Amino acid sequence: MVDLNELSIEEKVGQMLMVGLGNKEYIKNVENLITKYKIGGVLLYKRDYKNYEELNKLVNRLRALGRKNKIPLFIAIDQEGGRVNRMPDEFGNLPSANTLANKGLVEEASQVTGEMLRKTGFNFNFAPVLDIKRFKNNQAIGDRSFSSDVEVVSKCGITYINKMKEYNVVPVIKHYPGHGATKKDSHLTLPVIEETNENLEKEDLVPFKKAIENGADCLLVGHLRIKHVTHGYPASMSKSFVRKYIRKKNRFNGIVITDDIRMKAVRILYGTKRALIKAFKAGNDIVLFKYIPGDEALIDKILNEAKKGKINIAKINRSVRRVLKVKEKYQIENEEIPYLEDLPKDINIKINDIKNKVKGDVDEKN
Repeated sequence: MVDLNELSIEEKVGQMLMVGLGNKEYIKNVENLITKYKIGGVLLYKRDYKNYEELNKLVNRLRALGRKNKIPLFIAIDQEGGRVNRMPDEFGNLPSANTLANKGLVEEASQVTGEMLRKTGFNFNFAPVLDIKRFKNNQAIGDRSFSSDVEVVSKCGITYINKMKEYNVVPVIKHYPGHGATKKDSHLTLPVIEETNENLEKEDLVPFKKAIENGADCLLVGHLRIKHVTHGYPASMSKSFVRKYIRKKNRFNGIVITDDIRMKAVRILYGTKRALIKAFKAGNDIVLFKYIPGDEALIDKILNEAKKGKINIAKINRSVRRVLKVKEKYQIENEEIPYLEDLPKDINIKINDIKNKVKGDVDEKN
């Protein structure tokens, strides 16, 4: 593992940033963030590539830059299946988490996902969803959740985590403390969870607690307010919440990463600069945001705050240690990923087999 003492403040702060590309026109800007600011991760979206060949070239372009830095890059994707599918169109899409859980196919689907991500060059996946299903399938969470049953969510989540680990893909449990407790979508507004923390601990927080006990290494904290707990701020920006509930109560010493701080409600209420600083100071280890031109000034602002001691250096060091530990554990390297012409066909055979099992089960009941 890289010696923390050998890293500059720029390299340390860089490890605490993950930037979403989201626009192919910005690739050179994001490459500059890797080379100049040493950012620790890049999140790719489906709009960043039109096919598997383009994805392969983009991933290898980023990996080549990562090899020039002391610390390799997380190359991330948000690949749940169902409604949240970020893979190129050559790859089939798995059914929703809820369907997979209902049909007993979570382990099989997780295996396919892990293989597909590993062989296409991703090493960090924003899944599984550990929220409880309470509302209709098309709600913010809905069928993205494994189940309305806490125990089923917990069991399926642990299965998914273990399969990702087999392929050295970091699984990210989300959306702590439980997006299923609200109908509202945190992409558009700032949901308020009306439940007491006691009730959350009996239901919504259980799958997260069990996942942590079973070796989850990365947790996404959502832009969710809890009455009387997060003091008006979303959980992602509440220092007392991160420290008290994630670190101490759950004894979690893995990576805490924010949801995208450019989500509409957060951006409107706080502004990106203020949200970024608050997220850093709250105790998150990685702050995620989709890149737009000019974000270099945001990073410079964070660096200045750190150099002036306004962001505690001990806190930065703790976060960087966690990031380095996970990168070492998952053997994150930026080796070149071969283009495998038959990969989509091979993966689709397995995906179609799962779909046929779902369809066959439905047909038998009709």
